[in-house]
Amino acid sequence: MQFKTLHSVDTEYSADAVEWCVQDERHEGYFACGTYQLVEGEHNSPAGDTPRKGRVYLYAFDRHIGALQRLQCIETAAILDMKWLPAWCSDTGPLLATVNALGQLEIYELLHAEHQLQRRAQLALEGNTKPALALALDWQRVDGGAALQLLVSDSHGNVHQLQYTAQGQLSQLCVWRAHGFEAWTCAFDRWSPQRVYSGGDDSLLHAYDLRGGGPTAEPQRIWTNKAHGAGVTCLLSHPEREHQLLTGSYDELLRVFDTRAMKRSLAELNLNGGIWRLKPHPQRSDLILTACMYKNFSVVQLKDSAALSLLGTYEEHSSICYGADWAPNVDKLENVATDHAQRLHMATCSFYDHKLCVSSVDIKFEMLSSQLFILK
Repeated sequence: MQFKTLHSVDTEYSADAVEWCVQDERHEGYFACGTYQLVEGEHNSPAGDTPRKGRVYLYAFDRHIGALQRLQCIETAAILDMKWLPAWCSDTGPLLATVNALGQLEIYELLHAEHQLQRRAQLALEGNTKPALALALDWQRVDGGAALQLLVSDSHGNVHQLQYTAQGQLSQLCVWRAHGFEAWTCAFDRWSPQRVYSGGDDSLLHAYDLRGGGPTAEPQRIWTNKAHGAGVTCLLSHPEREHQLLTGSYDELLRVFDTRAMKRSLAELNLNGGIWRLKPHPQRSDLILTACMYKNFSVVQLKDSAALSLLGTYEEHSSICYGADWAPNVDKLENVATDHAQRLHMATCSFYDHKLCVSSVDIKFEMLSSQLFILK
């Protein structure tokens, strides 16, 4: 596996989130970067109570010529997580949801003709007696696509269930106390829409059934997993492998679980750095891009047997590695020694050096055992 840095950008504020738009071919070049700037004199990581500012950057990358263009900069509160949401219809653009240090969820629409994001909705999380940072978010479609449900976790250990409708209505459905410390991460199960997961700084991983929740009642807890040796920081319900749940932790281990049998993991891999994000490639879901905070960005293969294998590491960043995502495309490499080679692209960002990188990743099929396929 060969990495090549195509662009290295100074984001000015500390960078901690990158999300590539995977809506369709029309929007495949867009990605967003979120930043998180502590007030002068503060040096702690994203988890405190002091005011913080941030920006949302919108970029366009043309992989054919390698050009990168910054299209927009939006001043906002410090960003901790962001996700692209699907467009409601062919007449609207994809949506970008962000969560910030003021405990807010904001939703923007990408206007393709203007190459700009426009804010459509904002909601302050309810249920906290003191201000909380909104730390992570996830989403899923509901009601046949007429609405989106969102999960947001916060620094008080709470998880919030929200809904956003095609009419632009954003509301909170439920909130519950999931963890004794920061709830670093939350996720919907991609195969069971009523099941959600949360991970916290108390080293616990919980599963809940949303059918038992409501405005005054928390969802029913299905199970609790205590396998992690430190805080649970990221979750991935695998989009193509039912019952497989991947977790990252401050204990530096990437784990794969079968959600039907949580007593022990199916596989573990030490990546020598607290794992902050897990990103499967949109076309190659066996390839997982991981942000290993205090080490690097690593590409891991998840094999059919659920075994984990480290394929390569990207060492360009010298500060805390927080943000990472794949571009949605896979290109066949021509004029190489083997006909079985692909080129991927990724964006990564790091904190105190406020660096954003866009890179190409060349990979040969021989490295991927039985996971091979031929591009059409």
